Amino acid sequence: MSANNPFARLPEAALFTVTSTTVSDGAAWQPAQWSSGAPGGKDVSPQLSWSGAPAGTKSYAVTVYDPDAPTGSGFWHWAVANIPATTTSLPEGAGGDAGLGLPAGSFQLPNDARLPRYIGAAPPAGHGEHRYFVTVHALDVDDIGIAADSTPALLGFTIAGHILGRATLVATAEATPSSAA
Repeated sequence: MSANNPFARLPEAALFTVTSTTVSDGAAWQPAQWSSGAPGGKDVSPQLSWSGAPAGTKSYAVTVYDPDAPTGSGFWHWAVANIPATTTSLPEGAGGDAGLGLPAGSFQLPNDARLPRYIGAAPPAGHGEHRYFVTVHALDVDDIGIAADSTPALLGFTIAGHILGRATLVATAEATPSSAA
């Protein structure tokens, strides 16, 4: 797909580390992280752990974004705001309907399907490989100050002036055309 880097035009930020027991950087999503509309998909958010955030971090935001979606604006799969600075991991499945695996005070914003939860990968068949930027943003504020029904794009715009550091891993997914046409 395109070489579009969603962070290329944003201010530089200190780098720290994010890892996952669910997916490795550059590897394909497992079926559970695909959309429930895809064969075997379950809309299960990935497990994430992070370390090395910059001094002064007061909260985190987590986003999952596909810049390769055929929309002209990409596709936001997950956005979580106001994660306390004391949190350094999220369990697999934290992004379910109720967000039960999320720490107190944090909240999920509606994704581009307008659901306040994680929605899995669903690249169109034959569209090629899509990249999913899984990012933990270290912020200099406790509360980012947006409504829970805001869009992930508004979250991104609002956090741009508060980012101290960024940790990203990129997962991939590709759907091949069905042989039954």
